[in-house]
Amino acid sequence: MRTRYGLPIALMLGFLGPVTAQDPHFTQFYAAPTYLSPAFAGTTVQNRFALQFRDQWPSIPGAFVSYNLAADQYLGNLNSGIGIIATRDQAGSGALSSTSFSLQYAYEIRLKHKVFLRPALQLGYASRSVNYSKLVFNDQLSRGGEVATYEHYDGRKKGYSDIGSGLLFFTPKMWVGVSLQHMNEPNQSLLESEAVLPRQFNMHGGYRFKLRSGGMVRKDPQSIVAAFNYRAQGKFDQLDIGAYYERDPVFAGLWYRGLPVKYYQPGYANNDAIAVLVGFKAGDWRFGYSYDITISKLALNSGGAHEITTILEFSDKRKKRSMARRRVVPCAKF
Repeated sequence: MRTRYGLPIALMLGFLGPVTAQDPHFTQFYAAPTYLSPAFAGTTVQNRFALQFRDQWPSIPGAFVSYNLAADQYLGNLNSGIGIIATRDQAGSGALSSTSFSLQYAYEIRLKHKVFLRPALQLGYASRSVNYSKLVFNDQLSRGGEVATYEHYDGRKKGYSDIGSGLLFFTPKMWVGVSLQHMNEPNQSLLESEAVLPRQFNMHGGYRFKLRSGGMVRKDPQSIVAAFNYRAQGKFDQLDIGAYYERDPVFAGLWYRGLPVKYYQPGYANNDAIAVLVGFKAGDWRFGYSYDITISKLALNSGGAHEITTILEFSDKRKKRSMARRRVVPCAKF
C-alpha cells in the first residue's frame, strides 16, 4: 500500500538547499538512440519516430515517471542527419517535473566504403517546476494530513538553455560512440541558490552477429545484438550491458545495470537491476516492453520498473533500397 508523505517531504528538504540532479534513464536505450547521443540523428534510411514511457519504482511513494518523444531523418544530399527530441520527467507524485526540447544535427563523414564518422551538436531549452499543491507539509502531518497547510509558496519554475554533443563511428557490423550532455552545466535551482545539472558523459557501442547455417545466411534472417552503455554524471556512474536475439518479427533480450566492482560505501555495491526485454515488429512499427528486476537493497519494496517503447520507420521504398545498398547502420533498434 502506498503512502503519500515520504518522497514529497524529501523533495521539500531538497528545495531548501543546493541539489545535484540527474537525468532520466531508459532501459531500452537504443529504442530512441537520439536520446543517448545527437550523433544518432539520421542513422536510418527512413524517417523515424520513437515514443518511450517509463514507470520506475511504482511501489515507492512518489515514483519516477518519464516520457521521451523523438523524431529524426537522414538528409542524403547534405550527408547530414537532423532530429528533434522532447523529454518529460515527473517525480514525487508529480510535484517536481522537468521538461526539455532539443534540436539535433549530425554530419556524416565517409572514411571509406561503409565506414563512417558522425560528429554532432544538440541545442535545447529545458524547464523545471514544482507543484506545491501535491506536497505535504509538517503542519498537515501534525493535524492528520488531510487538511490545508498554513504554509504559503508562490509557484516556482526555472528555465535554462542546454547544450550537448556526440561522436559516432560505425561500420556494417559494429558501432562505438561518445556523447557529452549539459556541457554548459546549467543552474536549475528553483530558489535563489545553485543547483547545477552536472555534465553527463556516455560511452556506448555494440556489435551485430548475423547467425548462419551451412555457411549461408538464413532466408529468415536472425541476429544477436550485443550492446553496452556506460554513463557517468556527477559522482555517480553505471554500466548497462546485455544482448538480444532478433528473428523477424520478434526479439527478446537480457540486460544488466550496475558496476559490481564499485561500492559507494561499505555494504552498498553498485548493483541496480536485471532487465528482461520482449518485443515484435509489425510492418513499419516496432513495439518493445522491458521490466527491470531490482537487485539493489530496494528490491523488496521498489516494484521494479516498467518501460514501453513504440517506433515507427517509413520512407519511399525505392529510396530505401537505393540508400541501403551504400549505407548500412548496424545499431540496435529495439
